[in-house]
Amino acid sequence: MDFFRAQDNARRNTWRLAGLFAAAVVSLVVLTNLLLGFVYLYSARPGVTGGLDLNATLADVPPGYWLMISLGVIGVIALASGYKYLQVRGGGRTIAESLGGRLIPAATDDPRQRRLLNVVEEMAIASGIPVPPVYLIDEPSINAFAAGFGVDDAVIGINQGTLDHLDRDELQGVVAHEFSHLLNGDSRLNLRLIAILHGILFIGLLGRILLRGFGRRGGRRGNSAGAPGLVLGLGLLVIGYAGTFFGNMIKAAVSRQREFLADAASVQYTRNPGGIAGALKKIGGLSFGSTMTSAAAGEASHLFFGQAGRVFLGGLMATHPPLDKRIRAVDPRWDGTFPVVAAAVHADAAGASVAAGASDAAGSGAAAGFAGLTATGAAAESALEIHDSPDQVVAAVGRLDDSGLARAATLIDGLPAALRSAAHDPFGSRALTYALVLDPGEPGQTQLAYLATRAEPGVADELGGLVALVQPLDEQQKLTLLELSLPALKQLSTRQYRTFIDNLIDLMKADRRIDLLEWVLHRLLVKELRPHFEGRPRHRARHGDIAAVRAEAAELLSALAREAERPEAQDGPEAERAFTAGWQALGLPEGHGGALNLAEDPNFARLNRALAELRALKPLQKPRLVKACAAAVLANGPPSLRQSVLLQGVAATLDCPLPPSISGR
Repeated sequence: MDFFRAQDNARRNTWRLAGLFAAAVVSLVVLTNLLLGFVYLYSARPGVTGGLDLNATLADVPPGYWLMISLGVIGVIALASGYKYLQVRGGGRTIAESLGGRLIPAATDDPRQRRLLNVVEEMAIASGIPVPPVYLIDEPSINAFAAGFGVDDAVIGINQGTLDHLDRDELQGVVAHEFSHLLNGDSRLNLRLIAILHGILFIGLLGRILLRGFGRRGGRRGNSAGAPGLVLGLGLLVIGYAGTFFGNMIKAAVSRQREFLADAASVQYTRNPGGIAGALKKIGGLSFGSTMTSAAAGEASHLFFGQAGRVFLGGLMATHPPLDKRIRAVDPRWDGTFPVVAAAVHADAAGASVAAGASDAAGSGAAAGFAGLTATGAAAESALEIHDSPDQVVAAVGRLDDSGLARAATLIDGLPAALRSAAHDPFGSRALTYALVLDPGEPGQTQLAYLATRAEPGVADELGGLVALVQPLDEQQKLTLLELSLPALKQLSTRQYRTFIDNLIDLMKADRRIDLLEWVLHRLLVKELRPHFEGRPRHRARHGDIAAVRAEAAELLSALAREAERPEAQDGPEAERAFTAGWQALGLPEGHGGALNLAEDPNFARLNRALAELRALKPLQKPRLVKACAAAVLANGPPSLRQSVLLQGVAATLDCPLPPSISGR
């Protein structure tokens, strides 16, 4: 999968969706005009009473009437779509909660839930995106979804039936399918589609309201005074069904092909076609299938792993391809029979599904395997390879594969169990984050004394036992711990979040200089937590040429080059070499030269401003920037671990998730 091409396609699909929406709106405007013109002739033509004048024509309707109707319909649709957009602006958790989902605590001791969270953690770490919160939907069917405007506010939703009936390989296949939607930008398009379709369907809702209101009024009066209103209401209801038709056609057009692509991506990620094929076969063999009973599932049907409702018109309106076609696409030798899937038993000790999850309950579950791989031996070695060219680094952006999963499992399993446990707890995750930025020297004692008075009750108590375990860790392990902590940190209240962030900033400033790792951790925290607690900021891709941000690119490359300068170097050529390699990789025409800036940036203020502009590059311009950054990091040989972590942090800020597969010297 080409991550940047997929992101650009997602942007283009948004414009295609806007075109389909415009066509549907025009159709509804025409139909509504015809309806109201008919009602006008029925009730308002001078000299006509008791019915329609057959000599009247639509040409008799005043021209201003058509304009008023058209603007009214467009206004109603726009207001309804805008209202729904404000509802879903909270991101993935808004959708999960509307479906009755409940957040699975990061510290859950349910073995099946723990297995699910471990699979999600491994995939997130392997692909370089933040670990998303996971919601459990109390439905007995096998289904799942990913929702969010981006990876920052994304969630994974899983039906209870999915946990009850799937083994680890099958569960991993389903989760990989959903991660494909996140990495490809499909989830953003899906939320916009919900808002747009709500406006189209709102016309029918108005018809229902009018029918109810005028029907009651006419019944009380015992005459035909409400007849025009009833005709209008009935007509709008019919037009509403036309809107439903258009809406379902748009959903089908947008969704079906992407489901095939996500299935293929799941096989690519896990190297195990049996995983997703097994899940699809069990849907066919389960009496509940993948159907959803929630009233909110209809408008979100295109988000799900499987068909969430009934299929009408021979599948013409289906949001998903037929089940048998999906299975044969990943398992051509399938014999066409579905396994018999028994009803789930929810006793603590009943069923092999609970036992299957037990191996995951204590740790990351890497030893349970994924796609037939283990986290040891040749698979792990291949995952630890060093990318030795900038092009390889660019190709790794947004990539999820079996070697990356092995690398992620190795990283997670290599962490002390006490730190993994702390990362999953709202108190422990705060204490752990504080411990990650504590200075190992004398200033650290001052920081500890500060936290003793400022940290939230319970957090300071957790901190003491974590500091000694955190300090020996390398930068990559610390970054992994932070990523594992994100779901627990998102469980904080808004007040707790603000106190936490304020304390963290004060700790970082305590030694009067922000360290590289501190900056990376803070950037990732702000990027992932701010959309959850403060609302997602609007980022528009407005730079179509990297030359427009060459000054900012030079500042970024200078930051990477300064990190390349080793203290033991005698003549100090590393920084200049790194910057030159990065600038050449940008491929700008002559006359667009940049200059290395060696001036210290103690609070990373210049770098933050530069990244804010560089983030606004259009997707197909970002590969050049990532390649330039990689060229700077690799210019002096294999990168240090600090350089690798800095590159990961920069890439994450640019919305270019980079897996932790660049090992340092």
